[in-house]
Amino acid sequence: MNPLGNMDAQVLEPLRFPLYGSRLIEASAGTGKTFTIAMLYVRLVLGHGALNAASDEADFDDEARTSGRALTPPEILVVTFTDAATKELRERIRARLIEAAECFRVEPEDVPEREPGEDLLHDLREDYAPEQWPACARRLQLAAEWMDEAAVSTIHGWCNRMLSEHAFDSDSLFSQTLETDQTELRAEVVRDYWRTFMAPLDAASAAEVRAWFASPDELHDAIRGLLAHADLLPDACDPGAALADARRRARDELETLKAPWRIWIDEVEALLNAARAALS
Repeated sequence: MNPLGNMDAQVLEPLRFPLYGSRLIEASAGTGKTFTIAMLYVRLVLGHGALNAASDEADFDDEARTSGRALTPPEILVVTFTDAATKELRERIRARLIEAAECFRVEPEDVPEREPGEDLLHDLREDYAPEQWPACARRLQLAAEWMDEAAVSTIHGWCNRMLSEHAFDSDSLFSQTLETDQTELRAEVVRDYWRTFMAPLDAASAAEVRAWFASPDELHDAIRGLLAHADLLPDACDPGAALADARRRARDELETLKAPWRIWIDEVEALLNAARAALS
């Protein structure tokens, strides 16, 4: 866990992770990202901020002191990359809220002894007085029932929603179409490129290009795998200049290969004469 501007990595503790300011969590696959997000969501619903963590109030600035306000699902934004991940994340958060509500419904005398860190919900409950548990359970249950209206969406879905809701401010259309499949758009760009840069080539250059790509569709298929690495590719030059440069480099390489041929001919001739003499 790296707070922005601080390069000293720290171990992430979900119950003590600050819920104010800008924070960066670095995690690889299979490290429990969804589990952690759901736990942080539970804390936000409860208002389990800096001051709830049994710390001295004097240690926090004004932003930290106001971070402990309990939030409702529509006030918490969670974004991810795909629609499938969005649905899974929403259900995992809902399940965690229900589990947390059940945890707070137990009677104080029925709470089993647990080692710190063994059960995060058990540790979270310990930060609240027993008389607060029913109210916490009620808030968590309401949040779970409210998850259908929670702001959990893909990044592009959220951007589309903001453009629609703030059409005047963004100077955009009231009705917009969200395009998630850009295949046809990319094909149109390739066709435009073909007409603009490839069609004006001379006959010899055009024949070279057609030997590699018979049509714009074949060019589109060939570059599909490169799109994810476009930022690593050099800037493209004019196709005519690129072909002329390729011909020049091919000619130079061929001349380099042919340079020792005259010496090799004499050596081959001597070997053939020696072989013929040996057979005589």
